[in-house]
Amino acid sequence: MILRQAAAGLFFLLMILSFHISCLAGTTEEIASLLLFVEQSECTFIRNGKHYDTLEARQHIENKYAYYKEQIRTTEDFIQYSAAKSTITGKPYTVTCNGEDMTSSGWLHAELDKLRTRVLEEGHDAPDNNPDD
Repeated sequence: MILRQAAAGLFFLLMILSFHISCLAGTTEEIASLLLFVEQSECTFIRNGKHYDTLEARQHIENKYAYYKEQIRTTEDFIQYSAAKSTITGKPYTVTCNGEDMTSSGWLHAELDKLRTRVLEEGHDAPDNNPDD
C-alpha cells in the first residue's frame, strides 16, 4: 500500500514537472517570437523621448530580459519587466507604427494574442495524416 502511494505521488510529481517544463519552453518560444517581431517591424521604438530603430530596440529589450530573467515566469512578465517602461523614469515605452502611436506593452500584448491564436488554430486545424485511422 505504501509503495503504491509512493508511486502515485511520484507519478503526480513527474506530471507537474513535465507540465512546468512544457510551459517554460512555450514561454521561451513566445519571447523569441516577440523579439523577432520587434526587430522585423518597421516601427520606431521610443524610450524616454528618444527614438530608436528596431535593432536597437531589440537589443535594449534583450538586455533588460537578461537582467530580469530570474523574475520572469511568463511571456506577460517578459513584456512587463523588459519592454513596457523605463526602470529609471517610470515612463512607458511607446512605438510608432504607420503613423500610429501606442504603448509598447499594448503593441506586444496584441502581437502575443495573435501568436497564441495562430498556434491554437494550427493545433486544431492540423490535418490527420495517420493512414491507420
